Order: sequence, then C-alpha cells, then structure tokens
Amino acid sequence: MRRGRFLCRAGLLSGLALLLTGVPALPQTRLPVRPQAGPGPVQPSTRPVPRLEAVAETRLLMEGLAVSNFRGLERLIKERPASTEAWTFARGQALLIAETGNLLLLRPPRNRGRDVWQERAMELRAAATTLARQVAARDFERSRAALAGVANVCNRCHQTFQVQVRLVPFAEPSDRGTGPSP
Repeated sequence: MRRGRFLCRAGLLSGLALLLTGVPALPQTRLPVRPQAGPGPVQPSTRPVPRLEAVAETRLLMEGLAVSNFRGLERLIKERPASTEAWTFARGQALLIAETGNLLLLRPPRNRGRDVWQERAMELRAAATTLARQVAARDFERSRAALAGVANVCNRCHQTFQVQVRLVPFAEPSDRGTGPSP
C-alpha cells in the first residue's frame, strides 16, 4: 500500500512539475520603494536608464556596413546562388543594411534636414528588409530588383544631402559610381 501511495505522489509531483515548466513565466515588476522615514510619497526604484548615443562617424557606417554589405550582396546574387549557405549569408547582409538604417536614425544632422534624414533612414531600413525577405524566399529576380531598390534609396539620400557617391548595382567595377569612394 505504501508503495502505491508513493508512486501516486511521485506521479502527481512529476505532473505538477511538467505543468509548471510549460506555463509561460509571468512578467515580474519591480515594486516601488517607500522612503525609510515616515509616510510620504512612494519613490520609484532607481535604475540607470540606457541612453542611445552615436559612437562611429556616419561615413564609417556607410563604408563598413552599408556599402560593404551591398557589394557582398551584389557579388552573391550576380548569378543565382547555388547553395543554401549563400542564400542565408545574403539574407544576413541585407539585414545588416537594414540595421544600418536604424543606426542612421541615431545621427541626424544638427543644422538642418532632420526630418528628411529620418525619413531616408527609415526608407533604407524598409528597402533592405524587403530585400532580406526576397532573399529568404530565394526569389532570384525579385532579390536583384530589391537590391536595385536599395541602391535607389541610397542614391536619393546622397542626392538630398549632397554626398558625391552613387551606387550602381551589377555594374562593372570601373562603372560602379561617380565621385569619391563611398
């Protein structure tokens, strides 16, 4: 009889443990801290509030993230990628360009053009995200068209802010663009 009761309890405990591990955790909130001396207003807990701040120069972001990943994508989808790994890598490069759009939102010009800058940065993020989706779907033709769309967004921004760099996708190295190297 004791063995039966033990097995029943063990089964119940195992079932309870499985049930508890399958239930999503409830969000934990930090309760406000009340001051030590006497009644008074409730004081919120003090935690450092993260502040976003630009660290690298915009030109470095363009050269190191946007243009290098753009050129890498251009090489990968010049012809239909043969391997899953190439498609996966290309998707990652498109997402890095999209994240560059997010980073550009942190560094708008201080003198003029803040609203246009943010609009162009969001356009870059959207165009590169579309490119990543096309690459993830392994749609070769649409991926190439989406890469051209990213180049158009870049060129529109460069024109707006008078940057002497023009991206031309799938061009020969000597015909890639005008102006100084990006």
